Amino acid sequence: MQAEALGMLDMSVLHQGSLYSSTPPAALFVAAILAHPQTLAEHESFFPWDDRTRPLRAALLDWLGQIADSASYGEDPGSSEGEYGDECDGEDEDEIEAIRACRSIRPELYDAVEPFLDDPHPDTREAALGTVTLLLKAPDLAELVPRAAHRLRSVLEADGSRRERSSAALAMGSWGQDTTGLLNDPDPAVRTCAALATGCVHMPRATAVLLEALQNPAEADHWFPDPLPQIDGWLRFTLLKAILDRVDAFEDLAPAAMALIPLASDYTVDRDWGPLLVKAFPTGYRPGLPLSAAQRELLQAVTANDNCWGNIGNKIRWLREAGLPEQRDAIRALL
Repeated sequence: MQAEALGMLDMSVLHQGSLYSSTPPAALFVAAILAHPQTLAEHESFFPWDDRTRPLRAALLDWLGQIADSASYGEDPGSSEGEYGDECDGEDEDEIEAIRACRSIRPELYDAVEPFLDDPHPDTREAALGTVTLLLKAPDLAELVPRAAHRLRSVLEADGSRRERSSAALAMGSWGQDTTGLLNDPDPAVRTCAALATGCVHMPRATAVLLEALQNPAEADHWFPDPLPQIDGWLRFTLLKAILDRVDAFEDLAPAAMALIPLASDYTVDRDWGPLLVKAFPTGYRPGLPLSAAQRELLQAVTANDNCWGNIGNKIRWLREAGLPEQRDAIRALL
């Protein structure tokens, strides 16, 4: 019954991430009941695609996180509270007012959610951390980051689970906190999550940690059988996106690319082999010019993977951007 009620709440005031005038009062009500004993009841999700069984409290915290995420969409990190710019272009006045109202209640939501960072149940702690991370993206909550970071440092220093410590490292990094002390953590998952921090972008050690993880992407993907709240899809996609921005030459990540291509397919072209082709041919392939060893190896691996050559996906866009032929046989002819 509780799961069904939460499902109805989700569909009525947060349908597909949309915000309405009813969303802020509903969110404040949910925030107010988080500590109620009945939220300790565990149940399955109302939605068939979610097979988790967890406390209602964890599900409610996740729901508040979705509101925070929707409210922050397109927000300028440098703006002050209540300022709106191009992110609201195309929205009608009712939608803009709903966004404003949801942003205005973020301090109250944060105060309600933060105590559950220390909840006894791991699913609730994880949900609270995910929601706190999303809330603290708000420019008007920046002053709360040191307080939250202080709590998370105790998590990172404790002998907790891989999942919990990795989530804490990701959160700290997303807030601009120093994660360099974790780059030599004994757990490869924790040090990899620490290396993703924006403050580590120009650190050779952090780049080496990410490359090390991408040498065995299947293993990295299975560090977290259920994706962490801060990660969209397989972990390898996030790692590759980060490393593409950090290395200058394709040759620097060629071994990682060779490990990634066997896992690639038509479905993943936008997140792996497409960007890799563009990195390997930054100015486009030029007929008549010899291929480098790394370029040749990449094209051989891509053309050998049948899963990359179905009739779906956006591969044509990426092949054109790399200046390469659009047919597999034509690429093979270059080798």
